[in-house]
Amino acid sequence: MSHVIVVDDNDTNLLLLRHILQKLDGVTVDTFADPLQALEWCRQNEPDLILLDYMMPEMDGLEFMRRFFALPQRQDVPVVMVTADTERDVRHLALQQGARDFLTKPVDKVELTVRVSNLLALRKSTQQLANRAAWLLEEVKQATSEIRAREKEAILRLSRAAEYRDPETGAHLLRMSAYTRLIARQLGLPLPEQEMLQEAAPMHDIGKVGIPDAILLKPGRLTEQEMAVMRQHPLFGHEILAGSVSPLLQCAAVVALSHHEKFDGSGYPHGLTGQDIPLWGRIVAVADVFDALTSARPYKQAWPLERARQHLETQRGRHFDPDCVDALFALWPEVMIIRQRHADEQDPPSPPADSRGAGHA
Repeated sequence: MSHVIVVDDNDTNLLLLRHILQKLDGVTVDTFADPLQALEWCRQNEPDLILLDYMMPEMDGLEFMRRFFALPQRQDVPVVMVTADTERDVRHLALQQGARDFLTKPVDKVELTVRVSNLLALRKSTQQLANRAAWLLEEVKQATSEIRAREKEAILRLSRAAEYRDPETGAHLLRMSAYTRLIARQLGLPLPEQEMLQEAAPMHDIGKVGIPDAILLKPGRLTEQEMAVMRQHPLFGHEILAGSVSPLLQCAAVVALSHHEKFDGSGYPHGLTGQDIPLWGRIVAVADVFDALTSARPYKQAWPLERARQHLETQRGRHFDPDCVDALFALWPEVMIIRQRHADEQDPPSPPADSRGAGHA
């Protein structure tokens, strides 16, 4: 059902136009002698077409159009201006303000019904296209969301594959990825980037799937030769993840490659320094080491929180980007909440006498 309103200060004209328009199929008509009342009605309702007289005492048709099109979501409603044949300047101004068509007084019945019918048919088609576009947009959003969900699931499953070959727990991945997002948020990264980095962070050690068990699971301290092999896992991780069209996997590839670099250049695999280390890697380095220090493993005992804080402070500008350390400390209450929420279910066995400290490398 299409809704037409007629705005004209002449009651006779209103009666005549209503009588003609009501004969059109699927059309309802409301008439207004007062343009202010018509505007108020339009604030609450959206007409499908306005038939508007130009000559009105309190507000002419041009002023009515200006105020009407200033209302939210009313710019696409067709307006037909009714003018005298001599008012060409008015027609030009009305066109500039958005009028779709004109009728000349006295209004011809056939011309009126044809023009109104055509404009209503065009509006209906436009609305159908808009509805179709909105539906397609929603479908695209849903499909994208499903792809993102599958992508995230693939990330988690790959991360857990690495867990089976490394004595870290699933809780560690949850904690360190949550710390990663805290740091990213404090540093002012955009929300989508925070979310992506949190989802990518669990992939930081995926390259350990390429490390022999004899080295990866060795209970004692690694030899220099074994450490050299262990230090290849960032390269392996990057090879696994690089080249994807997925921004999430691209992020994970950067993290995997750079999270063992150190701010002073003493890290690996490339010995990068300072700002040359990707920010994502610098963020994950702090989150990963902090959780590794404060978590018990088969080869080490958990450090007390204060000792871990002192270590991060001592390593500001050496191992870690100072800004990333400060960002973690700035949100310390939230760090404690994350530790409690994702606590390990049980403590690992007591470590052997020759432990390796926090992490494998």
